[in-house]
Amino acid sequence: MEIEKIEEIYNQPLLELIYKAHSVHLQHFNKNEIQASTLINIKSGGCKEDCSYCSQSIKNNSKVKIHKLMEVTEVYALAKNAKKNGASRVCLGAAWREVRNTSDFETILEMIRTVKSFDLQVCCTLGFITKEQADRLADAGLDYYNHNIETSKENYPNIVSTHTFDDRINTLEIARNAGMSLCSGGIIGMGESIQDRLSMIHSLAQMTPPPDSIPINSLVPIEGTKLEDVNSISVWELIRTIATTRIVIPQSHIRLSAGRERLSTEGQALCFLAGANSIFLGEKLLTSPNQSVEEDREMLQILGLNMN
Repeated sequence: MEIEKIEEIYNQPLLELIYKAHSVHLQHFNKNEIQASTLINIKSGGCKEDCSYCSQSIKNNSKVKIHKLMEVTEVYALAKNAKKNGASRVCLGAAWREVRNTSDFETILEMIRTVKSFDLQVCCTLGFITKEQADRLADAGLDYYNHNIETSKENYPNIVSTHTFDDRINTLEIARNAGMSLCSGGIIGMGESIQDRLSMIHSLAQMTPPPDSIPINSLVPIEGTKLEDVNSISVWELIRTIATTRIVIPQSHIRLSAGRERLSTEGQALCFLAGANSIFLGEKLLTSPNQSVEEDREMLQILGLNMN
């Protein structure tokens, strides 16, 4: 789909846009189901990349504590709890530029096998990977590889300078070629233009096939990062972005991700109506706050939605 057509979709009257997005959603998914994932921060802080939004970068002045890679026993306990809470997928996130062939990588392979023992899907976000590493991750049972493109290719140098947009795309291709499904989306509210958001959606749609999971994050400004003073976007901009993504990429799960704890139940309901059908469970998303499991259960009950 050409970007001009995506712009036309995005600029429709809001209620018409939501209606069309919901209609597309019903053609491909159960209307009452929400996919639930739990994100585990297996290694925090100390990353050498300069991503402007990230509190885990050493180039930013945030107060995030650095902790080394978790033990497998810790991941076992957290995965067990995620299963109990209703998650169908566990995502393991490490603050690295790239995976290195050290004992840490062997530990991550064991973490993947451990999570799989609970009959859960596993996703990892570990930074850049080589073909050989991707093959080993897939052999260990990794279902999804997460590597968000974050924003448009045009805007990317304004957000990150230590690697390129094409580096991200290359990593996704390596993961796909190893047989893993892709999880890739972006962040809105970083001061980008609407055209940047449309370009980001266009880039995701151009992948063959598009990512199976698309996280749509709203920037959570964190003290000490370069984007700490950026004003939050409105819920209407978020809904427009989700609805447009649903129409353009109809068969992917769209995850309402970071920033969700600032939304009312009504705001989240409109996001689900517009095509979002995935959430993160748990009170932390790496270093950002998230809605509690109890609040999510109450909300989903009110809305008549079931976790799968």
